Amino acid sequence: MSRNIGIPGVVPPKVKADECKDESCPYHGNTRVRGKVTQGIVVSKKSKNTIIIRRDYVQFIKKYQRYERRNTRLACHLPDCLNHDIEIGDLVRVGESRKISKTKAFIVLDKIARGAA
Repeated sequence: MSRNIGIPGVVPPKVKADECKDESCPYHGNTRVRGKVTQGIVVSKKSKNTIIIRRDYVQFIKKYQRYERRNTRLACHLPDCLNHDIEIGDLVRVGESRKISKTKAFIVLDKIARGAA
């Protein structure tokens, strides 16, 4: 049985609860999603249960009255029930949670769009 995590527009994955043994899964585990909900492009999937996403944004430079493009990388927890669905290049939605490890404080909620293959 999947749990409703309380974020509009996010639907739980179609996986049985006994297949996902992840304690940090927002749908089948005990971890709550609270705080920021953001999105980014998956750039790395080398670590176990971890992906790196890149968030692009523009920053205004007052001295030159111009904008510059910047990006930041976030380490996010990838639950077992979403592991087979997410690939490099996909646009994913992530939500903030408690610290899961030294660098991970976000959890992947769902895939928004497929990457450019």
